[in-house]
Amino acid sequence: MSNASDDEFHNFMTGRWASLVRTAYLLTGSHHDAEDLAQSALARAYAKWDKVRHSDDMAAYVRKIMIHVHADGFRRRTVREWFTSRLPETAVADRTAQVEHRSVLVDALARLPLRQRSAVVLRYFEDMPPAQIAAALGIRESTVRSQITRGLAGLRDDGVLAEHPQEGRTHPSDSVALKGMPR
Repeated sequence: MSNASDDEFHNFMTGRWASLVRTAYLLTGSHHDAEDLAQSALARAYAKWDKVRHSDDMAAYVRKIMIHVHADGFRRRTVREWFTSRLPETAVADRTAQVEHRSVLVDALARLPLRQRSAVVLRYFEDMPPAQIAAALGIRESTVRSQITRGLAGLRDDGVLAEHPQEGRTHPSDSVALKGMPR
């Protein structure tokens, strides 16, 4: 790549890093995994930067790469737990309501199937319209709408939306739980 392309990629990467990590966090539920996912997506984007920079929406293109990298991780998933003879240290719960709400929401998102979670995250946390989500996920717009509907129903059935109501909130992205998330 030329120096101009390198500079263009660097500017894109630094400008979109926080948004990519936030989306990756909502997909993975872990700050470490989110940073790894965003970094992997940017590495793949760098490898085909000429194609990315000539796309209609570079950010959407890289988000699509990130979703594919995340899905690939599920296909190659290995057991990440080991049996030991001693119990782990007792976890101490964070006592702030904000973190509690966020944790509950992230946990509920993690229990959704991958496609539903991806559609809900892109719609309500990235404010993408269904047409753009369909392009990012490589599915039809009607499928996106049904995945969002099923995902929200899953969140309601899980009780996360009922147990942590937010006055005057219209959808999950308005939730106080999102304040303090990595940006």
